Amino acid sequence: MSGARKIRVLVVEDSPVVQQLLAHVIGEDPRLELAGIAASGEQALRMVDSLRPDVVSLDIRLPGIDGFAVTQRLMRDHPVPIVVVASDVRDLDIPMRALQAGALAVVEKPGSMARADYQTVARHLCTQLTIMSQVKVIRQRGRPRNGDEESPGNGGRGKGAAVPPPPPLPPSTAKRQFRALGIAASTGGPAALVKLLRGLPTNFPLPVFVVQHIGAPFVAGFASWLGSVTPLPVALASDAPHRPGHVYVAPGELHLTAEPGGMRLVHGDPVCGQRPSGDVLFSSLASAFGAAAIGVLLTGMGEDGARGLTDMRRAGAYTIAEHASTAVIHSMPGTAVRLGGVTEELPIDKVAARLLELVSTGVEPS
Repeated sequence: MSGARKIRVLVVEDSPVVQQLLAHVIGEDPRLELAGIAASGEQALRMVDSLRPDVVSLDIRLPGIDGFAVTQRLMRDHPVPIVVVASDVRDLDIPMRALQAGALAVVEKPGSMARADYQTVARHLCTQLTIMSQVKVIRQRGRPRNGDEESPGNGGRGKGAAVPPPPPLPPSTAKRQFRALGIAASTGGPAALVKLLRGLPTNFPLPVFVVQHIGAPFVAGFASWLGSVTPLPVALASDAPHRPGHVYVAPGELHLTAEPGGMRLVHGDPVCGQRPSGDVLFSSLASAFGAAAIGVLLTGMGEDGARGLTDMRRAGAYTIAEHASTAVIHSMPGTAVRLGGVTEELPIDKVAARLLELVSTGVEPS
């Protein structure tokens, strides 16, 4: 990167030891430079205003206001890409709330140079900081004072503010029963998944299979958190039967495939650089369920899921891509649109309503 401007990183971390470690990690990467270090949430807010960093490395457990509040205020007042750096992969409530509020990624804290995997964890952190610094984040409305406006805590639905329904389905005569729903997401996916799943009732008649690109150590905590903030039961997928109205999240470093009788976890090479891969899930739904499947491709960087969704469309399935107006990054759904793999594009707040319409009325195969 000789001659290129380095990416300026603000580190928000209260531990002096970890501050020094992260400063070293960032200083060793030729793509990055340290813009500054904040030891508290309040100091972070002031430094973002004065330094205008390209990306923020955010600890969660801070003195004063926590990482969730920092994220919420930054996304309201000074939008900047935020990468949550978490030390405890078992307790993900606050990092996941930060993702829901607008943070882009959660990664593992390097911890110590004595760790056997220190170099791997440090490289991953630097790569995520580099990638996320390129994302164009937008200003988000803050938490309401009277409960009447949109906020992450109410799933984007204010008190008395109904979400408009999606456009009418085309008239159909050959109805069919859907049997499975697959969803894939990457950057921005946790918040999008919460909005979608919160719109589905507890008696939703299909099993729901989810691939979310997130670091392998965080997947179990992510699934647990998702189940705590949405109405449907959520569990890590396994080699087992599936049940209607249950959400199955692909575990880290394993592909998830779905069949009429159950699920299978597959050891295999990454697809589109991902394992688990949305392409693998969607292609399995195309093969196993054909026109009786629904596929939804949400926000994300890269192209994972686009070709699998196209396989589903060719098999007669109903396929939905998140519209660019709400996707944090439109690369994954946009690629599916370009490939001709999408039945329709919808903003995230209209996807659940469309799913309910599909499972209640059916639709003519396309």
